[in-house]
Amino acid sequence: MRSDAVKKGLDKAPARSLLRADGLDDEDFDKPFIGIANSYNDIVPGHIHLNEIVEAVKEGIIEAGGKPFVFGVPALCDGIAMGHKGMRYSLISREVISDCCEVMVEGHALDGWVGVSNCDKVTPGMLMAMGRMNVPGLIVTGGAMEVGRDGDRALDLQSVFEAVGAYSAGTMTEDEVKMIECAACPGKGSCSGLFTANTMACMTETLGLSLTGCATCLADDNRKLSIARETGRRIVELAKKEVKPRDIVSRESFRNAIRVDMAIGGSTNTVLHLPAISRDFGCPVTLDDFDEISRVTPHITSLRPGGPYSIKDMDEAGGIPAVLHILRDSLSDVPTANGKSVKEIAEAGVVRNPEVLRPIDNPFHQQGGIAVLRGNIAPEGSVIKQSAVSPKMMQFSGKARVFDCEKDAADAIVSGDIVAGDVVIIRYEGPKGAPGMPEMLSPTSLIMGRGLGESVALITDGRFSGASRGGAIGHVSPEAYAGGPIAAVRDGDIIDIDIPARTLNVRLSDEEIAARMKDVKPIDRPVVGVQKKYRRLVTSGAQGAYLND
Repeated sequence: MRSDAVKKGLDKAPARSLLRADGLDDEDFDKPFIGIANSYNDIVPGHIHLNEIVEAVKEGIIEAGGKPFVFGVPALCDGIAMGHKGMRYSLISREVISDCCEVMVEGHALDGWVGVSNCDKVTPGMLMAMGRMNVPGLIVTGGAMEVGRDGDRALDLQSVFEAVGAYSAGTMTEDEVKMIECAACPGKGSCSGLFTANTMACMTETLGLSLTGCATCLADDNRKLSIARETGRRIVELAKKEVKPRDIVSRESFRNAIRVDMAIGGSTNTVLHLPAISRDFGCPVTLDDFDEISRVTPHITSLRPGGPYSIKDMDEAGGIPAVLHILRDSLSDVPTANGKSVKEIAEAGVVRNPEVLRPIDNPFHQQGGIAVLRGNIAPEGSVIKQSAVSPKMMQFSGKARVFDCEKDAADAIVSGDIVAGDVVIIRYEGPKGAPGMPEMLSPTSLIMGRGLGESVALITDGRFSGASRGGAIGHVSPEAYAGGPIAAVRDGDIIDIDIPARTLNVRLSDEEIAARMKDVKPIDRPVVGVQKKYRRLVTSGAQGAYLND
């Protein structure tokens, strides 16, 4: 076992002595050492209950004959970080989390590990570490919170952001906003729609790195603790047999995950995370894989933010096994950590509500949730969640309103300066330029809240939240800070968006763009610490914003 490096032989007496200080005895030194990466904190609602899950994982590890060791990793709440400088740390935290896991697992020669995760950057960070280290590993995601309620109306975090927009438009009172604020997030768990946290949970289960049923099981469902306990037992078995993540996950596994992502209409952030994770697994997928698969994969459910249903509805309809069942003829049959193949899980899947999870021949949309647009604004690509776009916005032309930071754009929207027919462009918010490629749920929600969702588009070299909907195009690459042509756009230029044709263009000649670029003076925000290192190493959003080492 790997852990023999710290527990076997006379020369390891110092290490054993320190481990004895942890409470270990002679018998423990014959057991597999299993780490548990715990992202618990009492700031993030999706993580406040993770200690309970960790205890269940520990029980399973002990039952299977392993010795558990718990260590902490950070977790940042995007909703709390939204709209201020804290959001510049969100995507950066993915790399920090990945490094933390690597340091602890490799530094202590653990035989296997379980990541207990939930929110947006934590699960991807743990998966990146899993692929990079290739040490037996599994993930337990903490589950979604219950849906908030205002009478019969379902609420979630997106409702609160959009309420602020409605208030700025004069269509909602401050008391009504407060009521939504107090009701939308009723307790523990990740936000209840198919936002990034829950999308990545679905991706992890599809990849075969969490146990069947884990992704959509809610935080307060007792099944979650059973899944956690079984995960503890299973990781000991994988460690003893030395079954490693790269033995389970292949390029075809990632393409299966993309297909599920397109079918359920997942967050655009998967277009950052899956390429970065796949790179660390040694089998990269790219924007081209997303676009190719999206064109031939029907969108079979309609979850928030684009539709009426929640993760709880999806779980009750059969969860990921039911989705796999519907897609079974188009999936590659690859292994999972469950000991069953994807096709075996798919065959056993049962669709309990054919309206929430529709058959292939009766989808909500004929194509998948995400579209990749290219053109003279985004030569390397950009991303939109087309399943959350009104039919009126699928082809749209409008006048550019250009802003060099998110706050200026949000202020203009709130003041009423943005009107129907405008295309709001927010630049210098990319991976290098911000730095950190902040999510911008505030501008998109303000647009929706002011009733402009079918008449105003937003384009950015940053990214939009998994809770965003409407004509919001993000990840424009190359970004303005790196000399991308989005830096050449000026107020009043006409922007043409054609989602079916996958194009995004400004009505300027190549010569005019080149001439303007000669006069561009990039916005250079001062950075220190981790932001400085990140800016130096990070690649473009089109490549997953991974760190180029």
